Amino acid sequence: METREKILRAIDRNSKLTPADLSKMLGVTEQEVADEIRSMEEESVICGYPTLINWDYTEHERVTALIEVKVTPQRGLGFDKIAERIYKFEEVTAVYLVSGNYDLIVILEGKSMREIANFVSEKLSPLEAVVSCSTNFVLKKYKEHGMPLVSGTKEDERMLVTP
Repeated sequence: METREKILRAIDRNSKLTPADLSKMLGVTEQEVADEIRSMEEESVICGYPTLINWDYTEHERVTALIEVKVTPQRGLGFDKIAERIYKFEEVTAVYLVSGNYDLIVILEGKSMREIANFVSEKLSPLEAVVSCSTNFVLKKYKEHGMPLVSGTKEDERMLVTP
């Protein structure tokens, strides 16, 4: 496996790794790592460094929805133009072209089911290329970005009741 792929695999799991950390892990110089990362950023191989947050452990209420969207592809552009139009909405966290009964999967987050319903009815459905939508709400997240979000080690906070 080449250095570039090793760097990508390492920072995909932990974006907090520094070039110094990576150089030790991979047996290359820190400068080689820094140059490779800079090159991958310029080539848009590395597009950002998001943080994985388990919002269930915060006070912020968030609802995640997966919306299956059937669209009419545009001549000469296919699905790209409508996908771009959809992913530019602030609420949208991901858009995927998929096979099956629908063409796109749109993932978005909102403060409530009502907010997501408003997005679908006021922003997504009115788009000319959108033929139909089917909204699925995420009830619980178990794993995201390759990392488990639930911990089996959380202590039981209930009080012990003894006779």
